[in-house]
Amino acid sequence: MNDRQTGLARRTLLIAGSATTLALATGCGTPEGGASDAKAGTPKPGGRLRAAFAGGGAAETLDPQAANLFVDAARAKALFDKLADFGADLAPVPRLAERWEPNETLDTWRITLRKAAFHDGRPVTSEDVLYSYRRIADPKGTFRAKASLEPIDLTASRAVDATTVEFRLKRPYAEFPNALAAFGAYIVPKDTTTFDRPVGSGPFRFVSFKPGSSLLVRRNEAYWEGAPHLEELEFVIAAEESARVSALLGGQVEYAHELTPAGARAHEGKGRIEVVRLPGSAMQGFVMKTDRPPFDDKRVRQAFFLIADREELLDGALSGAGEIGNDLFGKGCRYYAADLPQRTQDLERARALLKEAGAEGLKVTLDTAPAATGFVEAAGIFKEQAAKAGVTVEVKVGNKDTYWKDILSGGTFASYRSGAMPIESHVSQRLLTGSTTNATKWQHKDFDDLYQQAQSTRDEKERTALHERMQRRLHDEGGFLIWGFADWIVATSPKVRGVSKTAPANTLDWARFDKTWLA
Repeated sequence: MNDRQTGLARRTLLIAGSATTLALATGCGTPEGGASDAKAGTPKPGGRLRAAFAGGGAAETLDPQAANLFVDAARAKALFDKLADFGADLAPVPRLAERWEPNETLDTWRITLRKAAFHDGRPVTSEDVLYSYRRIADPKGTFRAKASLEPIDLTASRAVDATTVEFRLKRPYAEFPNALAAFGAYIVPKDTTTFDRPVGSGPFRFVSFKPGSSLLVRRNEAYWEGAPHLEELEFVIAAEESARVSALLGGQVEYAHELTPAGARAHEGKGRIEVVRLPGSAMQGFVMKTDRPPFDDKRVRQAFFLIADREELLDGALSGAGEIGNDLFGKGCRYYAADLPQRTQDLERARALLKEAGAEGLKVTLDTAPAATGFVEAAGIFKEQAAKAGVTVEVKVGNKDTYWKDILSGGTFASYRSGAMPIESHVSQRLLTGSTTNATKWQHKDFDDLYQQAQSTRDEKERTALHERMQRRLHDEGGFLIWGFADWIVATSPKVRGVSKTAPANTLDWARFDKTWLA
């Protein structure tokens, strides 16, 4: 186990008024603390920071509950708040929720809201919270947080008063605060249906938006956690890494999101830009659709696990900037089955499995796109590896702007990645029958039942054992071929201060521009 993995921290939340102390989460990655750069100094107010991200084209939306891309999440964070968010250790941190308290049977949780206001001056109330969650959970919708909120009985849940929400759950849920921090679980004002001029409770107020191009926001002086240092923040879209780096070098932006390892090395230490590396933040792999040929046969999936040379993929696609994976999400996190032997390439066994499955001479299309670092490179490398096992892989490079939507239901085999989240959240969002982002189409009632049993188990050892059973099954026959965990790399102008050096993507302090300033 490396130093990053040993940085596990148990975050125990003392529930106000509760007779017990409930251990809520053990995270992974870097421990909390030391969130920003050491040379930051005294914050200086004012100025406009321009941040370059890859985008989603003309169809982009500012609906925070529809967030899917990293730029969506960063913009949503600037304009809106969640009840909780994940800290650097992936434990839930209170945000709009000042505190939470379960009953003894863990099937009712009371949330006390802090004093906060929307940009139009209205206070954030219990009714706004219930409206937001009911909107996400609408059966007609496809919001990503829908699966995370599934345990809540929103018909029975109620506003006790303006600042107290009582969530009634369908079953006991020991780690319910994870749902409050779920990706996309933002709170919007009651009855909001359009987001052309969004009104949130976040640190910045809306000024203007051009889909696929830019979003301009301005400091919210009345923000509950204190006004941002920056006067203005502008998100600009630059689809290619080269364009983001060029804009940073040329002074058109001060922050460039997501550099490739090669791009970072080319400029690191030369004084023109600052490179920030967040080790092991992003899972890298492929998804196999388990509901359709050829991957509806688990022997074919097992063969593909054995075809992968993970070291070669890491070195070739990520220039070695990361660590190898073992076909499980969340390396180093709570519930990760670290005792399973590391899977290595075994072409002879792969051929035997394909023969057993009647899939000798198999031909399959691998969908990919320049939608993320290393995708196209990894696809090319895997194509060569598969050929050694007698498998013909046709690499199909698609539209990077529509890629994630295209592969969710289409195709059979595709490049994939994910930012950080608790393993429990990964399961709820991607591996249950009703999960809205179930890209592998892993749909098994007995697996769903096992997850619900784990949710309802108060005893930590028993809950851990149930998660271990799920992890072992996924390792043996799941649809995620996870070959690595990439360092997350961003770059800034030397005058930018306050950028977190510990927060994995999708956590509270990642892309948190209310805490940055210009020196």
